[in-house]
Amino acid sequence: METISVIIVSWNARDYLRGVLRSLEQTTPGLVEEIFVVDNDSKDGSPEMVEKEFPAVTLVRTGQNLGFAKANNLAMKQARGTQFALINSDVVVHPGCLETLSAHLSSHPGVGLVGPLVFGGDGKPQETRRRLPSVARSIFRAFSIDRFNKPVSEKRNAVQSVEVLNGCFWLAKRSAVEEVGGLDERFFFYAEDVDWCKRFGVAGWKIEFVPAATAIHFGGGSSANAPFRYSVEMLKANLKYWRKHHGVLGQAVYFTLSLLHHLLRMALRGLQLLLRGRNKEDIRYKFDRSKICLCWLLTQREI
Repeated sequence: METISVIIVSWNARDYLRGVLRSLEQTTPGLVEEIFVVDNDSKDGSPEMVEKEFPAVTLVRTGQNLGFAKANNLAMKQARGTQFALINSDVVVHPGCLETLSAHLSSHPGVGLVGPLVFGGDGKPQETRRRLPSVARSIFRAFSIDRFNKPVSEKRNAVQSVEVLNGCFWLAKRSAVEEVGGLDERFFFYAEDVDWCKRFGVAGWKIEFVPAATAIHFGGGSSANAPFRYSVEMLKANLKYWRKHHGVLGQAVYFTLSLLHHLLRMALRGLQLLLRGRNKEDIRYKFDRSKICLCWLLTQREI
């Protein structure tokens, strides 16, 4: 019989965390063997809430912000289940979701990682399927040519093999994780999902999108606490990914394209601000975000 160890990494996301833990109570008894909450030194009362309201949950206080990869690995080393569910703190798991994912994973020997159809807080489907990074796709992104950079088929009504599943909600086969290894702890936050999926593929394990299972992902449960910092962290992570998988030359290409991307974005947003367009606060935020990312790329220092 398959059993699931659920792992949730949380940083200052108390209300979202309560929501995901409540949603897990609807899962079939016996399927979820244990639930870990790895708290990355939250200051919003998250650990106390877990202890008071969810005494059956195993709370791991890290005492510092370990990042996403290291915190998940910490729990996976302790987990007893035959499957690992890595779920973001700002997710709500729909009834039957884990059951459907678990059944699919156990009935397909060559599949090592699966994920559900995810909806945003607005009820619209979120795109969790992605392709592995390439120079061509990075060029499209740098120049915002999105219509040539669609990640995958727009159809979401059937099981699909994909190159990358967004790390907001994964169910992984324990035997696959033991072969592939845990998340790469050199990635503090972001890009660890792309790296893990690439390694699953290299090891011969399939990754599948299973739309019969559904969940809600509000997005930004932790990153909303420091949005500019996380934008810089995304840049750092992507540069590490390119260095790891494409060498120094690949990293240099990505660095140059990122410079172009943020320069163009700053110019566009600056023009919009001068023209006093609509949603001025949103434009200012995007201008500042590109400015901070550009500053980091040029100086390796955050402002």
